[in-house]
Amino acid sequence: MVARLVIAAPSSGSGKTTVATGLMAAFVAAGLSVSPHKVGPDYIDPGYHSLATGRPGRNLDAYLCGTELIAPLFAHGAAGCDLAVVEGVMGLYDGAAGAGELASTAQVAKLLRAPVVLVVDASSQSRSVAALVHGFASWDPQVRIGGVILNKVGSERHEKLLREALDESGVPVLGVLRRSDFVGTPSRHLGLVPVAERRADAVAAVAAMAEQVREGCDLEALLGLARSAPALPDAPWDPGVACGAVPLPAPSRNQGSAPDPAPRTPARLNMSAGPHNQARRRPFLVAVAGGPAFTFSYAEHTELLASAGAEVVTFDPLRDEQLPDGTRGLVIGGGFPEVYAPELSANDALRKAVAELAHSGAPVAAECAGLLYLARALDGMPMCGVLDAEARMSERLTLGYREAVAVSDSVLAAAGTRLHGHEFHRTVIEPAAGPGPAWGMHRPERRVEGFVQQGVHASYLHTHWAATPGMARRFIERCEA
Repeated sequence: MVARLVIAAPSSGSGKTTVATGLMAAFVAAGLSVSPHKVGPDYIDPGYHSLATGRPGRNLDAYLCGTELIAPLFAHGAAGCDLAVVEGVMGLYDGAAGAGELASTAQVAKLLRAPVVLVVDASSQSRSVAALVHGFASWDPQVRIGGVILNKVGSERHEKLLREALDESGVPVLGVLRRSDFVGTPSRHLGLVPVAERRADAVAAVAAMAEQVREGCDLEALLGLARSAPALPDAPWDPGVACGAVPLPAPSRNQGSAPDPAPRTPARLNMSAGPHNQARRRPFLVAVAGGPAFTFSYAEHTELLASAGAEVVTFDPLRDEQLPDGTRGLVIGGGFPEVYAPELSANDALRKAVAELAHSGAPVAAECAGLLYLARALDGMPMCGVLDAEARMSERLTLGYREAVAVSDSVLAAAGTRLHGHEFHRTVIEPAAGPGPAWGMHRPERRVEGFVQQGVHASYLHTHWAATPGMARRFIERCEA
């Protein structure tokens, strides 16, 4: 059993990231191994979590992955750790628009049977804090709020008033953090600046968060609360089993039938049994874009690719002038190419190498930033020229969950494959789709977008392959072919 806490808040901007990251770093400094998690599709906060813990930051998104995968994914990420800290998203009860509690922090806390610590921005209130905490604690009896951390407290007198009010609520105060101008991270058009772009400053910021948490929070009480979480019955998610590379274990007589693996290896992805599910003599090299311009990725993607038979090698399009030797497939995830467009454009040798690989028919999977990088140009600066389209920055933010269906057969999915995804960008690409579109969107509006041509699948849509692990299997099969 892994001790665990969910760090939530009444609303965005209350200080969840500061508290969660600070707690992670403080417990690591105390000698514990800490597993970091983030509710929702966010890529940036997990980078700070990883910096604080030395472990991959992992997302728990019930919309992208389905409720049935939350506990197994958590158990996979937290295996062997003393403690897991889960940072929530938005307000505690906020989830996917129009879908009730789906994908909310509250839902994830219930699925993990984890106690919740509520971070309250107390900067503009005193006695009213008790009413606020009482409301959140009583709204859903299945959500266990085990304590409160008061953030942005102005003075000793302010703290005294807050504590006196909360004495009547029955919810203990587990920490008090004073206002601090130093503790924080810079933001821009899509939120916090990723760790990869400001590593030295980020290290200092995480250290400051840890110090503030150590000084203001009762770490022993918080650890005791985390250890009160009951055992989870779910077996850890296994990327090898998920992508069909490893057979499912036979069920024990004492455990009943094994759970139906169909949601994790959908038949609609046309995955076949037989030789492809056996160990290969040698892996195929798949190059994955990284570095400051391409920081958006889920840890499970590379785990699935490796389990499906790939040797995964990361390269930096800002600095590397060639793809890794022997590259048979290319994955270019999300990030901020608009910030680094001049440098990406100046790396003419790598742009040509990417174009040559794509034109050869090799599998190329590109999401969001990867889509922009494959275009002819971004804000007028030449990119790889794989796609007959041009991209530019826009003042409009495109953000939200999506229901999608694959329009064309591609290296990732067969036509007709349905899944949930997420869009998060402030750019546009014209045209929005090629002759072979990638996805047909059904939420919030009906439209097609993205490009499927030869071995290229390029789209704005972010997907979580743990929900559709056949994508990794299909991609590697195309590398083999």
